[in-house]
Amino acid sequence: MQAVRERLTKEEEQSAPNRSSWTIREALDWTTQYFRQAGIANSRFEAEELLAHALKSSRLTLYVNPTRVLDPEESVHFRELIQKRKAGTPSAYLVGDVDFVNVRLRVNPHVLIPRAETEELVERILNDFNARGHQQHEAVALLDLGTGSGAIAIALLKSWPAAQAVAVDISADALDIAQENALANGVAERITLLLSDWAAAVTGIFDLVVANPPYIPTEELEGLSNEVTDHEPRLALDGGLRGTREIERLLQQVPHILKPGGFLYLEIGYNQGEAVHNLLSKSCSFSEWEVFPDLAGRDRMIRAIRTKEE
Repeated sequence: MQAVRERLTKEEEQSAPNRSSWTIREALDWTTQYFRQAGIANSRFEAEELLAHALKSSRLTLYVNPTRVLDPEESVHFRELIQKRKAGTPSAYLVGDVDFVNVRLRVNPHVLIPRAETEELVERILNDFNARGHQQHEAVALLDLGTGSGAIAIALLKSWPAAQAVAVDISADALDIAQENALANGVAERITLLLSDWAAAVTGIFDLVVANPPYIPTEELEGLSNEVTDHEPRLALDGGLRGTREIERLLQQVPHILKPGGFLYLEIGYNQGEAVHNLLSKSCSFSEWEVFPDLAGRDRMIRAIRTKEE
């Protein structure tokens, strides 16, 4: 694959349609092929995202008038985006925002780009609470540990109009992004943002605690794509020697702030289901727990219930 990428020379780049006559259709078709040759997955989708951003439009609008010619400024901007993407910058950082469940979130290199697995975690929580008879307008006190862009807390608040959230992160820069996202999505009055090392500075008792902690073993970080290691915050990725260092810390802290009978949800690494199950089995703070797979069938979520007081 690396050899293929190296064959993408400047001459190949210059084979694109002339800037003065590059239509939307031509731009999409050429960029899709260019990204495919560079080994970029979802090449058509990424070409659409970047072109829509360059044109200040939606992806759908691209197909309404495919013969529209890009003006020189649009063409230059789009070419710049193409080259940054090929160099490894994730599209989400180039565009500056991303869809997540039921919200649109601003993202930058201070926060992880929300993944599909985290969307599945939010959907699991919503489905579980609905199955237990939770009404949309019931009050829920929720705590989002390691909030990053605020994705989990904001998505849950949008679904539960009476809920209140505390969203915690150790990064002040991440909390700035979370604040912007809370304001943009109309939930700022129902979320408290807190600078804290996990729950160290948290007070109060919560019905629900959720976290997407770092869970990648340190030695495996170098095996990740450059898109991840060169651009996304290492602090949000590095889970220590076995990948469970931060999960262990969370399991020690959460019982002090989760009400008896309350729920803890964690996103975990695809091969950590047994390890986290064993950690929970050694704790007397949780009465039951279950590991759930993602859509690919890999263990990626844990739900645990706080032991009720006798």
